[in-house]
Amino acid sequence: MEKTLLIIKPDGVQRGLVGRILARVEKKGFKISAMKLEKISKEKAEVHYAEHKGKGFYLELLEFITSSPCVLAVIEGKNVIEGLRKMAGKTNPLEADIGTIRGDFAVVVSQNIVHTSDGIESSKREIENFFKNEEIQEHILCTEQWTYGR
Repeated sequence: MEKTLLIIKPDGVQRGLVGRILARVEKKGFKISAMKLEKISKEKAEVHYAEHKGKGFYLELLEFITSSPCVLAVIEGKNVIEGLRKMAGKTNPLEADIGTIRGDFAVVVSQNIVHTSDGIESSKREIENFFKNEEIQEHILCTEQWTYGR
C-alpha cells in the first residue's frame, strides 16, 4: 500500500476542523497508520519547505507552520497520494472546487488548512522528517476488502 503525509496545519487545528478532515479521509477508505499533535520545530519546518528556500514567501511559510500545533498523519491506501491531493483541492482555496477540503474550509493561500505530499519521493522524505519507523503502525482494516476488492 502507498503511504503519504497529511498535515492539518495550525489554522485547521485552531478552527476545530481536525475531526471533519480525518472523517473525510476515513470515509474515502484510507487508513491512518500514524498520527500525532505536534508544534513543528523550525528545524523540521526548514527541511519540509527546503525547496522553497529563497522564495519571497519562504519565511511566511516557516512562521505559519511553526506558530501553533499541527496534526501530522501518515495515511495509507491504494493511490492515496493522488487521492488525498484531490480531496485537499488546489493550493489556492479560491480555485479549489467546492467539496474539497480547501474549497470548503479555506479562503487564502497562506492559510489553506492542509498539506499533502505531491509524489512518492516527497512522501517518503516528508514522512521520515516527522515520524520514526516505530511510530507507523502496520495493520489491516476489516473494511479493506470492501474498499479495494478481494
